[in-house]
Amino acid sequence: MNNSLFSAGGLREILDSQLRLVPGAVAKWDEDLFLATPDPDIVDLVVHELAIEPPVLQRDGITAEAKEQDVPAREFGEDIQIRQRVVTFVVPFSGLKDIFNFRPDQFTSSPPRGEVRGPELWITWTGPLNLPGEQIRRGLENTLAEIDRWLGQAEAQIVVYNELVAELASKAVRARKTALLATRDIEASLGFPIRRRQDASTYSVPITRKKIVPVRVTPASGTYRPEPALDEAHYEAALAVLKSQRNQMERSPSTIAHFGEEQIRDNLLIGLNAQFEGRAAGEVFNGKGKTDILVREGDRHIFIGECKIWKGPKTIPDTLDQLLGYLVWRDTKAALLLFIRTGSPSEVIEKAVMKVREHPNYKRDGHHTAEERYDFILHATGDPSREIKLAFLPFVLPKTQLSD
Repeated sequence: MNNSLFSAGGLREILDSQLRLVPGAVAKWDEDLFLATPDPDIVDLVVHELAIEPPVLQRDGITAEAKEQDVPAREFGEDIQIRQRVVTFVVPFSGLKDIFNFRPDQFTSSPPRGEVRGPELWITWTGPLNLPGEQIRRGLENTLAEIDRWLGQAEAQIVVYNELVAELASKAVRARKTALLATRDIEASLGFPIRRRQDASTYSVPITRKKIVPVRVTPASGTYRPEPALDEAHYEAALAVLKSQRNQMERSPSTIAHFGEEQIRDNLLIGLNAQFEGRAAGEVFNGKGKTDILVREGDRHIFIGECKIWKGPKTIPDTLDQLLGYLVWRDTKAALLLFIRTGSPSEVIEKAVMKVREHPNYKRDGHHTAEERYDFILHATGDPSREIKLAFLPFVLPKTQLSD
């Protein structure tokens, strides 16, 4: 039986009440786990919990069942039974079924009719026995078009809501981390051992609305300990040197016309050592092998780079696997220097960027917008919470510059 859709209340009130759940979704994380997890990962999990997927009708999956049936009717003031044709259309849909209950801000005076049964919308048509099938089909199309109009208005509100969930979650995460770190600083300054609650619970994702769920791993040590951050200025300085040398190579190709991969790397090391007073080295053992470029400041690695000549799309995943193998747990900044000597540079760079994003350790893009430099955030192998900043720096070197 058809019921009025979008008639149980206003959608705005429902969405506003959901937004009020964001602070609680952030606050229920265990403190140590919260501090040890990157902010974007926490935001992703909160969004996964509270974001709403608007319904979308799957017209390709519509099925129909027709039958003759006596239907009650009033004629000449009397209740009688009339033989009618009853056609039930079953329309599958994706998204949250509850949205069919709530009225969007913009709507027409008469809502469409139907019945939601699980992931399906049932629409019943009743009419004369002799009515042509084509006319019945047009009636269904008109009903579906009207439902789509209502869903479109609802979706517009849901898109804004989902963006607000991410924005509010990001603010709440930053605020809580700032407060927790301030509390830890005060505790540390008191000079007494800190007593931790024994009833602290860890946070888990309570729902599974989406197929892809962010992964969260509990840190090996129970208590969060802030780690000294590598100097971002040193990392950026190393990249600035490499970018300058790249530009010089591209402007003067004859200088390195017959250089191979190792010779180009050695040339880059000269510039890095001029900047870092001899602290840059090549072919240095670190992790599971020898890395092409390593810059060390004191007992910390401020830059690890890998050089590769483009030999097709497989170059990128192979190099990333190699580079990630070189990184030890405390190494969090790296670079991939790609020497392009064949093909269209724009197409090669596009393919390379795509391959980085397809790598299993890829988490998200970085925020750097420098010309011909692309930043990514990867995670350490076996530790999704340990983030690695990767700068991808392509070198466009004509084919005649390098020997095979």
